[in-house]
Amino acid sequence: MAFYLPAGRECELFAAACRARLPVLLKGPTGCGKSRFVEAMAERLGLALVTVACNEDTSASDLLGRYLLDGGGTRWLDGPVTRAVREGALLYLDEVAEAREDVLVVIHALTDHRRRLFIDRRDETLVAPPSFQLVVSFNPGYQRGVREMKPSTRQRFTALAFDFPDPPREVEVVRHESQCTADVAVRLVALAGQIRAAQDLGLRETVSTRLLVYAARLIVEGIPPREACRAALVEPLTDEVDVALALGDLVALRW
Repeated sequence: MAFYLPAGRECELFAAACRARLPVLLKGPTGCGKSRFVEAMAERLGLALVTVACNEDTSASDLLGRYLLDGGGTRWLDGPVTRAVREGALLYLDEVAEAREDVLVVIHALTDHRRRLFIDRRDETLVAPPSFQLVVSFNPGYQRGVREMKPSTRQRFTALAFDFPDPPREVEVVRHESQCTADVAVRLVALAGQIRAAQDLGLRETVSTRLLVYAARLIVEGIPPREACRAALVEPLTDEVDVALALGDLVALRW
């Protein structure tokens, strides 16, 4: 089963939203555990999980489906949203604010009392079965000033706020996910705390729990800690030489 360490009552709130057939919005920084939470809750609730990683090229037709050439004719192929509605699955649209505007139009009717999906190209309307659950996520810090969810869209969802775990929980997560020693996990989490507090570095996004797990896994595989941290933490966070040097100095304080 997917490992997820609760921070509060988010599991109970999510389960209640599913029972009430309410769409759920997860907001929080990249790599803080939103996707793992959804995976764990789908398993806990016994729901099939359909995940879509949205980006600026994700369009409504990508999600609904399209006609494909098949011999001398055509056949319809369901997209992930259509498939999830037909199957009564848990549909997770990750980083939904990155997608094109027409994607939000598609899911609007799934977020209210109608719980319907309109497929114009087939002149078909699907009514979501009771088990269907819509979950979307976005990163408000990263998307501020770039692509934000409109207030009118956000108010269609119940919302759960996520953040990086507190140090004891983050240590436990890093240890569990990488099988590293307690000492390695404690050092990595302390390093993450310093990086997250260093506002002057000007990082577009800060170090995530996911990256800490990557660094720990490299260390478990025998890579020296400083080298592992450079590959898993420093290089993914910046291309600026001076910022990389500053991050390297923080790593050196721990190893």
